Amino acid sequence: MSEDGYFDEPVAATYDESSPEMFDPSSVEPVVAVLAELAGDGRALELGIGTGRIALPLAQRGVPVAGIDMSAAMVARLRAKPGGEDIDVTIGDFATTTVDGSFSVAYLVFNTINNLTTQSAQVACFRNVAAHLEPGGCFVIEVGVPELRRLPPGEIYHVFSGSGDGWGIDEYDVATQGLISHHLETVDGKLERFSVPFRYVWPAELDLMAELAGMTLRERWAGWKREPFTNESRQHVSVWEKPDASS
Repeated sequence: MSEDGYFDEPVAATYDESSPEMFDPSSVEPVVAVLAELAGDGRALELGIGTGRIALPLAQRGVPVAGIDMSAAMVARLRAKPGGEDIDVTIGDFATTTVDGSFSVAYLVFNTINNLTTQSAQVACFRNVAAHLEPGGCFVIEVGVPELRRLPPGEIYHVFSGSGDGWGIDEYDVATQGLISHHLETVDGKLERFSVPFRYVWPAELDLMAELAGMTLRERWAGWKREPFTNESRQHVSVWEKPDASS
């Protein structure tokens, strides 16, 4: 399978429809509001820009947006949408791919940092972002908190969704922080499976990656509406800042 094979044409063709709640304005608008505030008068860089769920409404707010994505098929869906041709997208691995110019904010949403399946790739991503940010610029990540408390001792599977027509099962490898997300669905009477590998990462580990890249934690919330992050939070939105010239 090619590097973009997990998000190639069959997935891209139905991606927007497969998670309609993520495209609902109630989900999108809080994200765009935070990113637009952080961007200010500057530019925004989206890593894993996909079909433009966040990039397009952010651009409509007047923020110049550029993106990086491994999947040409996903980017083709972005291009087909109104305003999509105006967004500069580079095809490549967002851990190492560089683009022209500097940015006020860079961001990774919807667990996309976990698509980098090694710690070294995640560290490289932070360093790549830091090299693209202006002094005082911010890196924003939205990602789930690893749900290991839901695993009984010795168990490696966690069912995160289930219905008559489909199941979602996460398979954990605690020794390597590996995670394979299995999606099983009955289509035309036949069971189909789509599995994607991830590497889960802890908030404190992300803070250390940021420090290695010369950034410091500025904010951490439980969601895009700036809800307090607590022991019970199942996700976090974290903002790290690159030092400005004066510091």
